[in-house]
Amino acid sequence: MQIIDFHAHIYPNKIAEKATNATAAFYGITPACTGSGQELLGEGKKAGISEFVLLPVATKPEQVRHINEFILSEATAHAEFHGFGTVHPACGSVSNETEFILNAGLKGIKLHPDTQRFNTDDKRLFEAFDVIQGKLPVLVHCGDKRFDFSHPRRLKAVMTNFPRLRVIAAHLGGWSLFEEAFQILKNSDCFLDISSCMMFLPPEQVARYIRGYGADRILFGTDFPLWSPQKEVKSFLNLPLHADEFEKIAFRNARRILSKS
Repeated sequence: MQIIDFHAHIYPNKIAEKATNATAAFYGITPACTGSGQELLGEGKKAGISEFVLLPVATKPEQVRHINEFILSEATAHAEFHGFGTVHPACGSVSNETEFILNAGLKGIKLHPDTQRFNTDDKRLFEAFDVIQGKLPVLVHCGDKRFDFSHPRRLKAVMTNFPRLRVIAAHLGGWSLFEEAFQILKNSDCFLDISSCMMFLPPEQVARYIRGYGADRILFGTDFPLWSPQKEVKSFLNLPLHADEFEKIAFRNARRILSKS
């Protein structure tokens, strides 16, 4: 079975370990890997993953263009990579950077409100949502009981304001707020990934959420380099799901999204 990892992060070699450790410290965990592109390709191959969606985050507005150019260069150099871009509401002209992402051929936009320190429904992002709705997806980190920036109700507000926006809610829509997220998003028109979920929930609970949302809406993701791709694939394949559900989550839903970007 083909597997597409729809939630991976990489960094330039010279800062990969430092950047990965900083992210891991934010969550109080020890990362499984160091975070370079070559490491992702190698570890992914061991896990049976053939393609990867790269999700960058600019924690400072001045980083935005540099990060987008790095992801673009990696996606150009490696056919296995599909690159998303990053924006920041304080970067000056959000619409200009969004146009760069569109024109460069990147596949979507990634937001991480908790580490970027803004609300998902920050009105400064509305021009970006308006530019990409009907064209590119936005993948948003959702949920963290320590903060309110990425609460799933904020994503719900974005979808209400931009009904043509293709939205992917990371971490089953609400990391550490899984049940609350389910109640808010279960009837929404969005995709969700299962990255950083399977180590926090029993397999039966993950399967319940997958079926509650509908397997047609779910994407596999490892959240590399925080977690081992091999362990994430093993946990995924051990979920109590049917063959058609595995195929939809492993690659069919991802292919459907990427083919439209």
